[in-house]
Parts: sequence; C-alpha cells; structure tokens
Amino acid sequence: MSTFNVPTKDEVSESNQAIFDNLNKALGFVPNIYAAMAHSKTALGDYLQFSNSKTSLTAEEKEVVDLAISQVNGCRYCQSAHTAISKMKGLKDDQILELRQGKASWNSKLNALAIISKEIAETKGKVSESTKEAFYNAGYTKENLVDLVIAVGIITVTNTFHNLTDVAIDFPVAQELN
Repeated sequence: MSTFNVPTKDEVSESNQAIFDNLNKALGFVPNIYAAMAHSKTALGDYLQFSNSKTSLTAEEKEVVDLAISQVNGCRYCQSAHTAISKMKGLKDDQILELRQGKASWNSKLNALAIISKEIAETKGKVSESTKEAFYNAGYTKENLVDLVIAVGIITVTNTFHNLTDVAIDFPVAQELN
C-alpha cells in the first residue's frame, strides 16, 4: 500500500487545478500518476509539456517504446496504462504482450524499434552496433533515434515515479508476463 497519496483538485495549486480540469476534459478523469505529480507546483505541467512535445515517432511507435521500457523498468502502472492505450489504438492483446517483451513479430519496422527500446533500457543506452544498424535498416533515421531517446526519457520518468511512490493503478491491471 502506498503512503504517497493522490491529492484531490482542492489539495493542489491553482495551476495544477487548471491542468486537472484540462485532463478531465481530454481524458474524462485525472490519472493517479498525474495527480500524484501535482504534489509539486510545477512538475505536472513540466512533465505534460515534455510528454506532449512534437516527435517524429508515430503514436503507435510511442506505445511500442512505452510498453517495452515499462516492462524492463518493472512499472506495473505504466504497463497497465499503456496496455489500455494500445488497445484503444487497435493493438491486440498478443501484440501488446509481445511488445512488452521487446519484439513485434508482425511488423519488421516496429520489431526493430521494440528491440532497440528494450536494449536501451537494459544497457542504459549502450546498445550493440547490430541493434542500431537494424534500427536504421528498418527505415528509421537519426532524427528518429534522437526522438527515441526523448521518448525513453519520458517513460522512464513516469516508471521511476511510480516505482518510487506506488500510486494506486487506476487502469485495468495488465497481465503479468510469464
């Protein structure tokens, strides 16, 4: 049980209250991980600005990164949230489980992305030359590599925050990998 509470709108700063209103409009609720970030007057806004920044990666590719990294980092909250998001984007359960394992057998380009994402997390960025070569050979560019590093950073922030605080998961809990 977490001792890190999830504050209500009335318990956060005015700027965070406005963010809560925007999240409610966009998502229909304020995810617990975001609400918990609102213990800081600035962190939630800073995080959302960083997380919503433009990227050369597609929404599907960002989910590939989020699922692979969250698995390596052992973040049950993010595994669960990104499983739900991936399902809304049309990915099937078996595809999501495979992405969490760092592969995508049904799509060679996404497979290269899943492999490099997992390896980045496991090696702290010291990926093999063959993995980088496969990433580029799949059609990714140097711009994509830069944006991948940013995407890894964004999900790693959330993974670390949840692993530290154990905020209650407010998404259907993702299936454990065998």
